[in-house]
Amino acid sequence: MTETIQKTLRDSAAMRWTALLLLALAMFCSYIFMDILSPIKDLMQETRGWDSTAFGTMQGSEVFLNVFAFFLIFAGIILDKMGVRFTAVLSAAVMLIGAVIKWYAVSESFMGSGLEAWFNTHLNYIPLFDELGVAPFYNGMPASAKFAACGFMIFGCGCEMAGITVSRGIVKWFKGREMALAMGSEMALARLGVATCMIFSPFFARLGDQVSVSRSVAFGVVLMCIALIMTIVYFVMDQKLDAQTGEAEEKDDPFKVSDIGKILTDGGFWIVALLCVLYYSAIFPFQKYAVNMLQCNLTLVPPAPDSFWASSSVTIVQYIIMLVVAAAGFASNFQKKAGMKYGLLGISIVALITYCVMGYMRQSAESVFAVFPLLAVLITPILGSYVDHKGKAASMLVLGSVLLIACHLTFAFILPMFKGNVIGGVAVAYITILVLGASFSLVPASLWPSVPKLVEPKIIGSAYALIFWIQNIGLWLFPLLIGKVLDKTNPDIVNGLANGTITPEQAAVGYDYTAPLVMLAGLGVAALLLGFLLKVVDKKKGLGLEEPNIK
Repeated sequence: MTETIQKTLRDSAAMRWTALLLLALAMFCSYIFMDILSPIKDLMQETRGWDSTAFGTMQGSEVFLNVFAFFLIFAGIILDKMGVRFTAVLSAAVMLIGAVIKWYAVSESFMGSGLEAWFNTHLNYIPLFDELGVAPFYNGMPASAKFAACGFMIFGCGCEMAGITVSRGIVKWFKGREMALAMGSEMALARLGVATCMIFSPFFARLGDQVSVSRSVAFGVVLMCIALIMTIVYFVMDQKLDAQTGEAEEKDDPFKVSDIGKILTDGGFWIVALLCVLYYSAIFPFQKYAVNMLQCNLTLVPPAPDSFWASSSVTIVQYIIMLVVAAAGFASNFQKKAGMKYGLLGISIVALITYCVMGYMRQSAESVFAVFPLLAVLITPILGSYVDHKGKAASMLVLGSVLLIACHLTFAFILPMFKGNVIGGVAVAYITILVLGASFSLVPASLWPSVPKLVEPKIIGSAYALIFWIQNIGLWLFPLLIGKVLDKTNPDIVNGLANGTITPEQAAVGYDYTAPLVMLAGLGVAALLLGFLLKVVDKKKGLGLEEPNIK
């Protein structure tokens, strides 16, 4: 009988981690598409006429339906009633549909079409939403940005549904085992998608003799097809697991609306949820503008057109080196022999330095920002393993908030001081971006594994859904706010574009980002205060957030 139990998929480390890999690869692809236009904001302004307000409104639309149509709440109910595998495939299919719509919106085929004419004359006024100032469109918004926003809304529904599904899936496969390590590892791989996006989105847009932003989005659509395949394979694995264990999560303890009340009346849950919205609002919206922020603050001298550093092949080489950084650093966490562990760590560090040197030689803002997730890939498993065995999850959140504040203030006040200093500016940017990535890794390693300690197992899906819904309010609001603040605090650029005294190319790299960055640092301060409050509540109520997951 014991042998039979040992042979279940969940009891096999290889099968557990294979299931995790499938979910993580799907999220990897979705992270790439999520920011597919972020590193080419300047090209969107040059080729499609998207100013900062249009760009920010479109980027914020990703989570509009999740927030205002409460789709994430319904997603949590679907997850609790239908199970992980069904919801995983559904989320991937929805993401693919939204991705295809967004691709067509920015394609050359859309330009001059009857659909473009329709969007030019419609959706300029949305009753009630306009009065409240939260409309996803506005009068004068480019038609391509409106239609792209529609696709991005659909994609966002699937993406956030995938996020809660992956969290629930990890709980299902890893509860009582290395859960924090698994969650940290999943997010480390998924965030590698951010770096992939930063490198390859501009690469595909500028490939050949003619700039085409639609090529970048088409690349993302192909990846979303791959994500759908990954979730279908996971469906088969998860079905076999349930057949072996006799579990049927969608039939036992069916979801009740009253369960939401239990979650919402829990003080610890609210602190974690608010921490999440503050922290993620200071990171994800920033990612959408980070490359343009660097373009505006760094003095970058493009290499000679006929040099290796300006060729397309350097992109491939640099990405391979990035994969070496990530793979060697990640693998070093799982080595028991000291020689192998530190050898892999050394390879990762050398490869990281090589990558940074290549990024400097390329004089490319997107290449510089692409280091953002690399340190996170290295240390997230370490932090996850630490939480599993030692605890201190709430303390890690406090540390993450401190680093977040320091990084945004550095971008706001110190980086502009190095304008004109080619080496100094890039060095400050690299260090700050790496530290910001490291601070971001503290969240999945400590925040998400804490949720199962706050709610009953049968409503974990709904708890994650509520947290994601609250988080989505910030992810909708702050891309929009950053765009509007940029235009309000840079009137010379706005007026220059209006009267034709500056070109879109000049405007795209001339913004002063001080005000938006100070706003994001303020979110970090609020998160820091909540982190201290969480430690107090944890100690008072005995939530166990500072205790290890494995006892």
